[in-house]
Amino acid sequence: MSATQAVEAVFRIESARIIAGVARIVRDVAIAEEIAQDALVAALEQWPESGVPDKPGAWLMATAKHRAIDLVRRKETYARKLAEVGRSLEDVPPPTEPAAPDDIDDDLLRLIFTACHPVLATEARIALTLRLMGGLTTQEIARAFLASEPAVAQRIVRAKRALAKADVPFEVPYGADREERLASVLEVIYLIFNEGYSATAGDDLVRPALCEDALRLARVLAALMPEEPEVHGLAALLEFQASRISARTGPDGEPVLLADQNRSKWNRMLIRRGALAMHHAGSGPYSVQAAIAGCHAEAVRYEDTDWATIATLYGRLVELVPSPVVELNRAVAVSMAEGPEAALPLVDALAAEPALRAYHLLPSVRGDLLERLGRREEARAEFERAASLTRNARERALLLGRAARA
Repeated sequence: MSATQAVEAVFRIESARIIAGVARIVRDVAIAEEIAQDALVAALEQWPESGVPDKPGAWLMATAKHRAIDLVRRKETYARKLAEVGRSLEDVPPPTEPAAPDDIDDDLLRLIFTACHPVLATEARIALTLRLMGGLTTQEIARAFLASEPAVAQRIVRAKRALAKADVPFEVPYGADREERLASVLEVIYLIFNEGYSATAGDDLVRPALCEDALRLARVLAALMPEEPEVHGLAALLEFQASRISARTGPDGEPVLLADQNRSKWNRMLIRRGALAMHHAGSGPYSVQAAIAGCHAEAVRYEDTDWATIATLYGRLVELVPSPVVELNRAVAVSMAEGPEAALPLVDALAAEPALRAYHLLPSVRGDLLERLGRREEARAEFERAASLTRNARERALLLGRAARA
């Protein structure tokens, strides 16, 4: 590996930690990212001549922190700023590198709470989190969410400006504010994973790299907040879901339904990690969803799935977060536990829900129930309608194929 490749690889791994450490000094995420980039440029200039340091991550951190302190010194308010961050920063020793990816400090926790601040729109939180915490480039974020690169770049710039304008403190909130902000953080990670697990649009059903980024963020958060049950609930949910990714598509990228998946392809290590995280989970929405995913993970064969328990868990989830989408999922579980005739009235009752009017999974589920009841013409019409509503090419092909066979 060349020095340049080493710089890029180390920076990708360490960028979030460096930005977080610098943001604690300068109290501005945008400036912190610029200083981190300056440290990267310094490494690109020096390492090819001097060689890669023994502790490259520590070298980058120390360089960035020294530059941050120089910036503070140049400010007219130097004395006050320096007092805020502590005079010990005048001589910053190279920090020790973490022994493992999860061995992280509180600066990262401050950074993720800042990137996911409710003052930002959801799309802005997602883009900023992937940029600062995930280390993704603007191009990678744009490609992942099928957006234009200029649009994503503007979204990130506006997000940084909004944080500065709102004077969002670089801190971990407490009390009621912490609960509200934590919900935002968990939502962002959950949305990132879901977009990777089942892409809204495009030619690919799954984007594994996006799932990996979300899973890593969930693990980081669980290590930083070990006393928060819902953090562990989300981590468990993503571990269980990620375990099935390689079995969700066939050789040509076509979707493979749960009943047809080769369970030997399920990642047993991720399932074990999910089970361990469940020991620390609570009774909130993410924890209940994790319990549902755990039921699937425990079934050696599709026929062994405990659908009655899953239906009960979905009932509990509806109580926690009333949602027509959750009701639809509960109906699917009821159909497997009690038969399609018991579930069809539940699905029909959702037909008038405005939130599901353009949701392709509603006619898809209804088509499945009608097909199982032998009402093939009606099933065909539902599958065709579902295919017309989805923006994902792989799902559309699957639904049209089911319509043709109905």
